[in-house]
Amino acid sequence: MKNLTDSLKQKLTSKYAVSDIPQTNSRSTDINVLLNRVKSDKKQEIRKKFYFSAAASTGLILFGLIVFS
Repeated sequence: MKNLTDSLKQKLTSKYAVSDIPQTNSRSTDINVLLNRVKSDKKQEIRKKFYFSAAASTGLILFGLIVFS
């Protein structure tokens, strides 16, 4: 019975014990995936700027036509 309680204590305390073996989590990333993501982000940002400037220009033209007509 004593052996059973010792093994149970050991299992419970092993969760909280700090191990001396350092764990290395090396993750590799593909540079092409990152570069493609940067290119697509740039394209989306250019589109957003174009749409905003087109909407702002249209708004200014409409405002000018309403006020000065």
